[in-house]
Amino acid sequence: MPHPTSHITRLPLSFSQPMVMGIVNATPDSFYAYSRAGDVASLCEQICRMADEGADMIDIGAYSTRPGAGQVPVDEEKRRLGMAAEAVKVSGVGLPLSVDTFRAEVARYAVERLGFGMVNDIGGGTLDPDMLATVAGLDIPYIAMHMRGTPETMQQFAHYDNVAEQVTTELSERLQALHSAGVKHVILDPGFGFAKTLEQNYALLAGLQSVKALGAPVLVGVSRKSMIYKLLGCTPENALNGTTVVNTIALMAGADILRVHDVKAAVEARTIVMKTRSPHPPINTQSTPI
Repeated sequence: MPHPTSHITRLPLSFSQPMVMGIVNATPDSFYAYSRAGDVASLCEQICRMADEGADMIDIGAYSTRPGAGQVPVDEEKRRLGMAAEAVKVSGVGLPLSVDTFRAEVARYAVERLGFGMVNDIGGGTLDPDMLATVAGLDIPYIAMHMRGTPETMQQFAHYDNVAEQVTTELSERLQALHSAGVKHVILDPGFGFAKTLEQNYALLAGLQSVKALGAPVLVGVSRKSMIYKLLGCTPENALNGTTVVNTIALMAGADILRVHDVKAAVEARTIVMKTRSPHPPINTQSTPI
């Protein structure tokens, strides 16, 4: 039986600058091939590299939600996460860990048995009726992403009169539902690429400050997504420059967390954006608490 790994640190409830979250996929089918890792050694290599490049936390997923991805049984998702937790233990890296799952059972397992400190849910609690009560009981930070429908049906629901306004309204309603359920520490993710067309993604990016105005920390996850590589006429493998541009725009609009495959580039973008805010930033300045 696995046990919580004591070296895994919990996410702080406030931070002094935007955070960089490294993406690790313990899957064989995530859309960006270079991010896939199917054994302890390759997972350990990715985690160590991200730590060396300055990641503030690691987000580990074991179930790809890209369009056309296959179903993953609960036990297999747990097995993959257990393998990832073992890789973290082997690496000796003490970064906070987030579990990328929409299943309440898997979230509880990852937190209670493997030592993860945060849940990242693409459904924001809409894909599993037990998720809100589970996260409230675990009393950990929770990332609620905006999506309509499911990963299989979401593009049928990409109809908006004003995408930034409507996503903000729907996230506001989700935030209220989470707080009513007892979830104390909520991070909002506007869900770039989920139930949004390419044009809508950029309209949402332009209106990101409306999501920020809800008062919760905001996570932006655009790393190498189709909104970038389709616009630029390239592939995910060649979309780093575009990703860095979009991440920079997001930081300037107030993003609190960047979820990325390429930690070094995101850390450098953050360094430059923070320099423009103040040549001599004050010590211990707190941003929006989680």
